[in-house]
Amino acid sequence: MTAKTKAAHAPLPRSNKKRFGLQNNWDYLIFVIPVVLYFLIFCYGPMYGVQLAFKRFNPIHGIMGSPWIGLDNFERLFNSFQFYRIVKNTLVINLFKTLISFPIPIMLALMFNEMRKERLKKTLQTITYAPYFISTVVFVGIINLFLGGENGYLNHLLGMIGIDSIPFLTNPDYFPGVYIGSDIWRNSGWNSIIFIAALAAVDPQLHESAQIDGASRWKRMIHVNLPCIMPVIVIQFILLMGKMMTLSYERILLMQNSLNMETSEVISTYAYKTGLINMDYGFSTAVGLFNNVINIILLLAANKIAKRYSSSSLF
Repeated sequence: MTAKTKAAHAPLPRSNKKRFGLQNNWDYLIFVIPVVLYFLIFCYGPMYGVQLAFKRFNPIHGIMGSPWIGLDNFERLFNSFQFYRIVKNTLVINLFKTLISFPIPIMLALMFNEMRKERLKKTLQTITYAPYFISTVVFVGIINLFLGGENGYLNHLLGMIGIDSIPFLTNPDYFPGVYIGSDIWRNSGWNSIIFIAALAAVDPQLHESAQIDGASRWKRMIHVNLPCIMPVIVIQFILLMGKMMTLSYERILLMQNSLNMETSEVISTYAYKTGLINMDYGFSTAVGLFNNVINIILLLAANKIAKRYSSSSLF
């Protein structure tokens, strides 16, 4: 064995071993431990209750003592007269929301990035971010003020110009549009932050080269900025696909009434009502588990497609 081979197989010095051990990294662990505890307690801990989906839950006997019924809760869900309606309503709202609201934060980020007046830029950013921090109850109250009944501000303006009032919140045909429009107003500014951060990492030399070649600001935005943030766009789209069967039940419940129930009843509100109002915890858990399984399948499918046709994916 040569001297080089012996040196390569020689054990690391004691100081190098300590460098990679826990003893010298205890200060980093202090920051990691709260995150690990958070996920263990609030994410993995509640997964113990998933077994309720396969049981006829009895509060007296508890989770372990309740009788096992297998897939009866899922069979009951699939045979329910509401199953087709809640799945259809959830998919319709989410599909249109994805098609309409997903590009808007990207366009906002590109617009903010092209602004040269910092004061105007910060003012517009604050205006677009503000709705995200409004309480859900207050937010729905604002919607009711503007769109509710004949006395709503919008219907009042329409009446002033001779147009009949429109039942925005009571006609089931208008509910998806009202929900999607309110979602765009509330979340577009906040969702644009990650794209603004991605644009800040674009190499300025690319813009300098494009300027030398005579590219206008519009062409630089399309051919430089947009391709540079495309990996972030793809990742965000994959994550959005993982929430395709999920909607904010709080806002829908507050906007819901007996007249728009035909299009406003979705999976999340159905699970809430069966679980907390009707106290059918096992069936509600089955509804939620079905919802999450479909979300995981959609996430994996979107990730596989993105991996095949682009260089960006989650894993």
